[in-house]
Amino acid sequence: MTDFNPELPFNDLPMLPPPADQIETTTILKRCIKSRVALAELKQAAELIPNSAVLVNALPLLEARASSEIENIVTTTDKLFEYADIAEDRADAATKEALRYRTALYEGTKMVQRGMLTTDMAIQICSTIKGLELDIRAEPGTTLKNRMSGETIYTPPVGQQLLLEKLDNWADFMHRNTEFDPLVRLAVQHYQFEAIHPFADGNGRTGRILNILFLVEHGLLDSPILYLSRYIIQNKAAYYRLLQNVTNSQDWAPWIMFILDGVEETCTWTTDKIKSIRELMEHTGEFVQTRLPKIYTWELVELLFKQPYCRIGNLVETGIAKRQTASVYLKQLCELGVLREVKSGRENIFVHPKYIELLTGEENVWVYYAGVETETSEPAELPVA
Repeated sequence: MTDFNPELPFNDLPMLPPPADQIETTTILKRCIKSRVALAELKQAAELIPNSAVLVNALPLLEARASSEIENIVTTTDKLFEYADIAEDRADAATKEALRYRTALYEGTKMVQRGMLTTDMAIQICSTIKGLELDIRAEPGTTLKNRMSGETIYTPPVGQQLLLEKLDNWADFMHRNTEFDPLVRLAVQHYQFEAIHPFADGNGRTGRILNILFLVEHGLLDSPILYLSRYIIQNKAAYYRLLQNVTNSQDWAPWIMFILDGVEETCTWTTDKIKSIRELMEHTGEFVQTRLPKIYTWELVELLFKQPYCRIGNLVETGIAKRQTASVYLKQLCELGVLREVKSGRENIFVHPKYIELLTGEENVWVYYAGVETETSEPAELPVA
């Protein structure tokens, strides 16, 4: 057991790995199997969506909103979709910061697909989140306090050289200690990164992005579609309590079980969400093809899911229609009840309400379009990926 005083810098934070009998009990290893099965089912569900951009455009935005909310940076999914990609400059500060999280997640995924997670990668991710160039903390004075009482609950290590040594050890553990199950390493590295607390701000969000990138690096995910911050928000008190218990008494097993439970639960929920997205895409395609056969193409329907806050320019850019025709198409979809036209600044945006409601709802359900009470035929199948 390590002596710990929350008022003093925790320079004695133990190096990794922890003792094997603390982090790979029989119970933990059994739970790893269940979590890995859930990850495999999530990967398989994602492969059934023919265009990966549908999920990659949507699920990271949900993750960005939730991860930012953990740090009391509050925005809405609607705002994120509205201002994503081409209108970020008009967004409020919280929405901009959440969108930078999404950008960091995208960029990090590209980096980790080319190489291993490193300290430099963590610096780049945090810099993107914060929108400025950062480096490892060099000055003392960083403390974590209880937001209600103001009491100091943790003082991370100090000294840039010490932090770099601990980060080198953190990276080595992820890549060299392959005798441990990857999901055990996921949980251990997440604790260690948060305990090192290498930046003046943005550590929690950087750490949560690193979790997803770790899963991509080890082939447990193909793209950053795991909405893990949802689980953390729902279990926020337990998350911080279990982190603190590792610091106080090296109580690793409950923390690792918490992360494994979170991976499994989130995978199951996300898999169900993807299944519902696929069903709604099929139903929307069939509905538009039946009611508006002259404008129907699968590319048009797919775009409504890639860009649920759609602009005329989106149709033009994808080659679906020229500008005047694109406007007619979108207005006809509004008349049909598939889209809703809203004003955003000087332009009109065409919102896909059913899809937004499905994405933002806790339950993975949707209702048929008006006039379609039950399915009269088999839904149109999505193109093969």
